[in-house]
Amino acid sequence: MTNANIKTQSTVAMRERYTTGFVTSKDGTIIGHRQLGQGPGLVILHGGMESIQSHIQLAEALADTYTVYLPDRRGRGLSGPHGKNYGIQREVEDLDALLTQTSAHNVFGLSSAAIVLLHAALTLPAIYKAVIFEPPLFNVTDDWLPRFNKEIAKGKVAAALATGTKGTQMWGHAMPRWLLELATTMIMASEDKKAKGNDVTTRKLAPTLHYDAQLILESKEALESFRAIRTRVLLMGGSMSPDFLKAGLDALERVLPDAQRVEIPGAGHGASGNTDRGGKPEVVAQELRRFFG
Repeated sequence: MTNANIKTQSTVAMRERYTTGFVTSKDGTIIGHRQLGQGPGLVILHGGMESIQSHIQLAEALADTYTVYLPDRRGRGLSGPHGKNYGIQREVEDLDALLTQTSAHNVFGLSSAAIVLLHAALTLPAIYKAVIFEPPLFNVTDDWLPRFNKEIAKGKVAAALATGTKGTQMWGHAMPRWLLELATTMIMASEDKKAKGNDVTTRKLAPTLHYDAQLILESKEALESFRAIRTRVLLMGGSMSPDFLKAGLDALERVLPDAQRVEIPGAGHGASGNTDRGGKPEVVAQELRRFFG
C-alpha cells in the first residue's frame, strides 16, 4: 500500500470519526478544531506550514486513550485571521480558550507551536504536562523576510517558499534555488488538483510562514525566562534533525527545572506528522503515552 493510499484512507476515517468545534479567543478570533477519541484531553498544536491535516495519523494513534483536539492555528483552515497585534500572546490566548472549554491539561507543540507552548506554560496553570518538539530557538535571522513578503505580495508563491525554505533552513534548503522553485511549483500543482472542500494546501499556507517567523524572532532572547516553568516537560526531537534544532533542546534541557528528553530514531523535524511527509506517528504516540499516561 502506498503512502498516498494510507493518507487517503486515514483522512476518510478521520472525517467519519471526528467532530468539529469552535472557541472564541480573547480578542474575538474564532479558533476551529477537530475532536477525536475518548479519555483525558490532549491538544496537538501543529507547526509552521501545517494545519489540522498534518497530525491526523498521530491523533488516530492516540484516540483509543485520549480525547485529542486538533486546532487550526490562526490564519489557517477553520480558524480566523492572524488579526491586529499578532504575536505570541495572541497564540497563548487561543490555547487558553481551547483548554478552558475542553478541560484538557496535556499539550503537544511542534516547532513554532513549541515556542508558543513554552510561553503558555509560564502563564497557564491549566497545562499540567507539555511536550516540546524542536522549537527553533537558535540560528534565527530575518534577512530573508523582506524578499519573502514582496514575492507573496506579487503572487510568486513558489519563489516565496524557496526564499523561506532557505531563510529558515527547512528541509530542502541546500537545493539550488531554481530546482527548489521548480519542485515547489510541481508540489503545489499536484495538491491544487487533488484538493477538496476545506483542504489546506501549501499554496494557502504560504503566507502564514511570515507569522511563524514572527513568533520565532519574538523569542530570540526568551531562553532564560523559561527557567520559571514549573510544568512537567518532555523535550522531543528526531535523530536526523538539523544540529541547530538539537542545540535548542540542549539549551532547554539545561534551563527547565522538570524536563525529560527523548529522541525519535531515524526521524527528522516532521516525526510527529503523517507518514506521507516522513513522519513516524505511531512511534511518537508511544512516547506521548509514556509521558502523559
